[in-house]
Amino acid sequence: MFLPTDDKALLRTVLVVDDTRENLTVIGQLLRPYYHVRVANSGLRALQVAHTQPVPDIILLDVMMPEMDGYEVLAALRAAPETREIPVIFVTALDAIADEERGLQAGAVDYVAKPIKPAVLLARVRTHLELKAARDWLADQNSYLDAEVQRRMAENELIKDFSLHAMATLAEKRDNETGNHLHRTQAYIEALMLHLQDHPRFQHLLGSPHQRQQIAKAAPLHDIGKVGIPDAILLKPGKLTPDEFEIMKTHARIGADAIDEAIRSVLQMGRQQPAHPASAPRNSALEFLETARQIAAGHHEKWDGSGYPEGLEGDAIPLPARLMAIADVFDALISRRHYKRAFTLDDAVDIIRNGRGQHFDPDICDAFVQLLPQFAAIAEQFADHPVPALEP
Repeated sequence: MFLPTDDKALLRTVLVVDDTRENLTVIGQLLRPYYHVRVANSGLRALQVAHTQPVPDIILLDVMMPEMDGYEVLAALRAAPETREIPVIFVTALDAIADEERGLQAGAVDYVAKPIKPAVLLARVRTHLELKAARDWLADQNSYLDAEVQRRMAENELIKDFSLHAMATLAEKRDNETGNHLHRTQAYIEALMLHLQDHPRFQHLLGSPHQRQQIAKAAPLHDIGKVGIPDAILLKPGKLTPDEFEIMKTHARIGADAIDEAIRSVLQMGRQQPAHPASAPRNSALEFLETARQIAAGHHEKWDGSGYPEGLEGDAIPLPARLMAIADVFDALISRRHYKRAFTLDDAVDIIRNGRGQHFDPDICDAFVQLLPQFAAIAEQFADHPVPALEP
């Protein structure tokens, strides 16, 4: 006779369901030396037992029962999240092939005919318990692996955010009077995106929380190209000469080229590695870097085409760059620099309004006007120096 030998077998619970007391007794006595056995004499009682501790590891289910037959019981078990994974073996006097097929199609894992053969029943129970244990182990391993992947992705994201902040701060510190410029401009952009997320012109991009997050995280890299500008020009206390200004303007191209190089490195790394599901993060990295490149290259472009470095016009300017343009100009206006005084909020707002349709995307400019109190609050929260309040 094939008998269970696993030391853990007695810890496993078998629920036997049959409306005949003699059948419950016979099957129960056969299983008790090897398993913890629970019994139920009706379909309704079986469902109650299946939802109480200890939850059965396997169910031996009679088909022909009054009020609620085995098929109905199995359907109810499969419908409940707590019991849908419990393997069910039909134990019945029915021997027609059609009945067996119906049971297996309904979700039973096996079919044992009455009168039962002890060796056969014990072998089937052991086999399906071992299969369930293997499935449970795999599920636990998958859950662990999923949790580990999530942990490592979160860790990588934290490292990425730290690295990005360090690079952006490096560029910022070269122009040592900008202070909290990065925090302010990022917050301005977040406010604009949230306000414009349902706008017909922008919904395709800003309607996605993921895309908004990518743009917000890329925003601090807008001036990364300033690392390539000589100190004599970047820190000059007075007005730049035309030649010096042309050199200053190159920071947009320098930043875009640096990020382009990062994109090429990611693509090269992707070609060197075999295809794998983990390629998704590389795609995400490319998406982020492309957004950062658009911002670095285009935040000095103007709606009317008079900006630099490419002289792009209107919607040809990437949306992330158009958002950055208004955030960057507003913050530059209200901030004190080594080469200029700080404008009052009202003067800064007038300049932005006058740039509607010329310097700035008209719809983004309108959103800025509607968000003035929020922009003023952000400027105050991350102020380098006291910011004058808006005039009533």
